[in-house]
Amino acid sequence: MAEFVPGSASLPSSEVELTLSCRNLLDCDVFSKSDPMCVVKMKTAEFPQWREICRTEKISNSLNPDFTKKVQVQYRFEEQQILRFEVYDIDTKNPSLEEQDFLGYCVVTLGQVVSSGKITMPLSGMPLNKGVLIVSAEELAVCMDEITLKFVGKSLDRKDWLGKSDPFLEFAKVGERGDYSIVHRTEVIKFTLNPEWRPFTIAARTLCGGDEDRSIRVTCYDWNRSGNHSLIGHFYTNLRQLNQGPGPENLYRVINPDKQLKKATVYKHSGEISLTHFEKKKQYSFLDYIMSGTQLNCTVAIDFTASNGDPNSPTSLHYTGSQELNQYEQALTAVGEIIQDYDSDKLFPVLGFGARIPPHGQVSHEFFVNMHPSYPYCEGVSGVIEAYKKCIRQIQLYGPTNFAPVINHVGKFAEAYQDGSQYFILLIITDGVITDMPQTKQAIIRASNLPLSIIIVGVGNADFTAMNELDADTIPLIMDGIRAARDIVQFVPFNNFQRLSDKALAKSYLAREVLAEIPDQVVGYMKSRNIVPLREPRDRPAEAESPPPYTERGRSDSYTGSWGFV
Repeated sequence: MAEFVPGSASLPSSEVELTLSCRNLLDCDVFSKSDPMCVVKMKTAEFPQWREICRTEKISNSLNPDFTKKVQVQYRFEEQQILRFEVYDIDTKNPSLEEQDFLGYCVVTLGQVVSSGKITMPLSGMPLNKGVLIVSAEELAVCMDEITLKFVGKSLDRKDWLGKSDPFLEFAKVGERGDYSIVHRTEVIKFTLNPEWRPFTIAARTLCGGDEDRSIRVTCYDWNRSGNHSLIGHFYTNLRQLNQGPGPENLYRVINPDKQLKKATVYKHSGEISLTHFEKKKQYSFLDYIMSGTQLNCTVAIDFTASNGDPNSPTSLHYTGSQELNQYEQALTAVGEIIQDYDSDKLFPVLGFGARIPPHGQVSHEFFVNMHPSYPYCEGVSGVIEAYKKCIRQIQLYGPTNFAPVINHVGKFAEAYQDGSQYFILLIITDGVITDMPQTKQAIIRASNLPLSIIIVGVGNADFTAMNELDADTIPLIMDGIRAARDIVQFVPFNNFQRLSDKALAKSYLAREVLAEIPDQVVGYMKSRNIVPLREPRDRPAEAESPPPYTERGRSDSYTGSWGFV
């Protein structure tokens, strides 16, 4: 994973456009109807003060305005972005809001808006609390297509004295100033004048910035060991032309400008290159899936091993006698506050491992923290914290530190939902070194085929070197000759953020680091199964709830399905 650098910046996930409407507004004008305008403000942990980001136009004489001015916001999944919408009746030309009649406000996170697609919220702040605000979200269009191309050459120029040529192709797109930047190189085909290059896939944004008419230069070189490759020639095309597929429209004569200049009367070309395969495939974004109904379901697993220290001691990682949150609580809060916006029921199953539990003190590596096996769910982040604190007083910290049981537990539920409707996130918070590493690797490799991501937050000062092996960003995870289908683990040491004096900022940075890979992992799973977004964005009220998605098919007391490689 990328090194955490406080003060650095990361690219936003995408740009979202919000459309605003109001219904049944309070009428503040005597001889006409209100003239509403909406002011949009936002705050984050980095910028904790409300700052205005947009004002709509004024709609004259309307209690049910549909504003045409859109609100464009840079959306970041891994950050909690809080929006405040204030509606005013505009009676003067003075831009000061203090001079206008206030009609009400509502507050919502951007995550709630995009996960709903369309959300209806009551306006607050006035005695009558009259009117509602309707916010629709749409990801601004970007070209997400992937293009697969295959080319062959015929009768290319001979460049080697003792052989033929070793041709390869180089693709470049034109820039705003007319210069070309290289976007792809093919492999070298040795000793031939009639090469057939392997197909390659490239994002349309990379190939031509998504602009079908943008010039693409294709240059053919003869490869030389010295690195001074010999020019055979080049031709120009664009995506619109390539889109016509194999045929005469995509048969190109390769032109060498120097030869053309020297032998203008007799030079024809330096060979021909033709397109033999073209495929354009639409790629979907994380927001495409979220806004069409995919739910994120977060399960929490807490390390209750004795290495955390006596929970009655202030030095314990599980000490809850202070007004400040301990590291477990901070990690739960940082991640949970963001994830809950993408789960309509906001019910979190919470597991514990490595403790002796009531009534007989048996050691368990997979127990429910609320001690209710028939309903192991906690309502929201506050419910998780409350159940965690109660659990500390009911169990005895013990050991060892086994991850496989909780991974297998969530894997059972994820296996029951492989249609794209649900995606599961397992948050493991631990203070120690894994004692069942082989079994954990096997569990992760099995889970890599399922709609599941695993986040591991290491608290305390233990040696977490082994965790980097599970976080297979550079070296794929392999066990018994079986390779993980994809990278689904993200490990973050909590101490990286303890140095920051601003606790709110530290929590924000922790969430950003922990959740950074989730969007790509969700899209990666969907792509591996050829799953397209389910349906059009939903319209649901802000407080809509539905039953937990996996109580229907997967509680641990009733699950009978097999779970293996799929």
